This record gives sequence, C-alpha cells and structure tokens, in this order.
Amino acid sequence: MPDTVFGIPLHPLLIHAVVVLVPLSVLGTVIIALVPRWRGTYGWLVVAASAVSFAAVPLATRSGRDLRESLSLGGPVLEKVNEHQQMGDRVIWAVGAMFVFNLLLMLAHRAGRPAGQRTALAVLAAVAALVSLVLVVITGHLGSTAVWNPAG
Repeated sequence: MPDTVFGIPLHPLLIHAVVVLVPLSVLGTVIIALVPRWRGTYGWLVVAASAVSFAAVPLATRSGRDLRESLSLGGPVLEKVNEHQQMGDRVIWAVGAMFVFNLLLMLAHRAGRPAGQRTALAVLAAVAALVSLVLVVITGHLGSTAVWNPAG
C-alpha cells in the first residue's frame, strides 16, 4: 500500500472514508432495525454499506501504523498517538459485528424467519452500530487531538 497520494499521507484520506461510511452505515442499520418494512427496500444497501465500512477500517488502521512508523514522535504526542491507535484497533470489532448482524438480519428477513428472531438480530445490529459510532467518534477525537493539540 502506498504511504502517500500526491504527497498527502494516505491515513488522513482513508480516515475520511471511515468517518463518512461508518456513520452512514449506522444510520441505515438503525433505520432498518426500527422500521422492518424498509428492510426489503434498503436492507441490502445497508449490508453493502456496512461491508464497505468493514473493509475501510483495516485500511485506515494499517495506513495509520505506517504513518506512525514514518514519523519521529516523542513525549505527549506519542502518548496521544498511542491512545488513538489503541482505540482505533477496537473499531474493527464493532464494525465487523454491525456488518455480520446486518447480513444475518437480511438473510432472516429473506427466509421469513419468525419475527422474534428478526427483532433480536435487529437489536444486536443496532447495538453494534451504536458502539461502532461511539468508537469512531472517540478514535477520531483522539487522533485530531494528537495532531492539533498535542501538548494539551
């Protein structure tokens, strides 16, 4: 994977994909969880969006590790970057769960599984989605603090 695109580090570019796609996936997940009749129309789009989100997270994580290794960091900046990286490593699990539960929900919907099973999957998908959103926001805040306010 290249480290830069037109001289710009790849990590901030990939992060924009994550901070746009994950919240959109979260919104879609919550909508199809709360409005079952929309699953037939929008459900597979939500699955696709959460799959792309799931694919974008490790690319952003890997590019962040590459960027960190290319910089000589120390002191409070290094501590903040380490916090950002540790939180970023958790994002994949929540986004992965959101994707899997969305997929299972849509498979259950298509198969006409009992309403209780679909409701349980919808709740699990929505919880994973909300955890994903919280982790992305916290990770983004830690990363932006490391860049824009390293001493604070």
